[in-house]
Amino acid sequence: MSSNRRQMLLGSLAVLGAGSLTRLNATAAKPGRFPDKFLWGVATAGHQVEGNNVNSDMWLLEHVQPTLFKEPSGDACDHYHRFRDDIALVAALGFNTYRFSLEWARIEPSPGEFSLAELNHYREMLAACHEHGLLPLVTINHFTAPRWFGALGGWEAAGASDHFVRYTEQVSHSLGDLIGAASTMNEPNLAALLRWMGLPPVMFTIQAAMLAAAAAATGSQRFTALQFANPDLVLQPLLDGHRRAYEVLKAGPGSFPVGVSVALMDDQAVGDDSQVRRKREECYQPWFEAARHCDFIGVQTYSRSRLDAHGFLGPESGVELTHSGEEFYPESLEHTIRLAAQATGKPVYVTENGIDTLDDMRREAYIKCAVAGLKRCLDDGIDVRSYVHWSLLDNFEWIFGYGPRYGLVAVDHITQKRTVKPSAHLLGSIARRNGL
Repeated sequence: MSSNRRQMLLGSLAVLGAGSLTRLNATAAKPGRFPDKFLWGVATAGHQVEGNNVNSDMWLLEHVQPTLFKEPSGDACDHYHRFRDDIALVAALGFNTYRFSLEWARIEPSPGEFSLAELNHYREMLAACHEHGLLPLVTINHFTAPRWFGALGGWEAAGASDHFVRYTEQVSHSLGDLIGAASTMNEPNLAALLRWMGLPPVMFTIQAAMLAAAAAATGSQRFTALQFANPDLVLQPLLDGHRRAYEVLKAGPGSFPVGVSVALMDDQAVGDDSQVRRKREECYQPWFEAARHCDFIGVQTYSRSRLDAHGFLGPESGVELTHSGEEFYPESLEHTIRLAAQATGKPVYVTENGIDTLDDMRREAYIKCAVAGLKRCLDDGIDVRSYVHWSLLDNFEWIFGYGPRYGLVAVDHITQKRTVKPSAHLLGSIARRNGL
């Protein structure tokens, strides 16, 4: 996660929900049922599942010393070679949508040099989705970038958005006719969120040394990746890149909804003078404003975050925690849907929601509660158009490696054997009948 991984870095984060409602544009659902053409899906991200993304900024950061990464991504889930079987499995489980990302580092391994072979690979993925009746919900950039982009200073560097737009233009030209819906970026507000997490100083010491080692390895003055960037320096380039990428994608070929997927947590005030409002203004408001000029706002939520007058508080004593130490709080999705709809006036796509747990029965309970909350939003007239679960597979979770378990499908990372969990059948059955 996201990254939901943002929560695993230390607890929880999100946004307070309430307020006026966006009216539902889709066909009204019958009691207990969801609107016709509601999107039920599962998600992956290229670097986390494909394997051997050797030209990316993340691959380099996984291998320098010191590093924040527990282990390298290696072969990941070998989704790069096994995508046909994995996509067939998504359809067989009962879903109608598959969210996946394109890897910029594969498509543009050198500045201005595009790989037709890699673009064809993603065309084959898109075609496989269509063959199995799945709407491909494509993320143009899910955190990772080419190594050369990092060596220029990443999103902190002058001209960063120009590079991103050039890449998006090539993607649109080569793949746009097969895309079903798209997010320009995944959680571009992550850098701002990390400021609110109460992270230990030693983490930033290691981070600085890691980035310095990457700069030395690339012969550059500075090396930056989005997860580790200065939020004050990257906000405007990211907003500019998103805006221009939206225009590129809407120009065709293809005609599909385009939005941006934002990391939200159910921020709840504790005591007087809570910093919830300040956090929301800093972390979410710029992207809510950007989403007002898009076709939808993507909501990505996992848990709640408690804030008092001094900032972030951890979970209350005695509450149930997930495997990664965040609070088991599926109610958070309903709250952030309401906030996003009220703040943007746009349709809401839930593009990530899930739980890290070793007990699949708790994942089933989480799914039931989260989806029930989404249904209450629909019943109140909010235009919610998707529920996409994170994730399809137990995969590489950034600095935490292969320890977290978010998947509906277990993966043996030695043999690459897939084992479907009961929670996959539960959510798939909800999707098949389009109702609880």
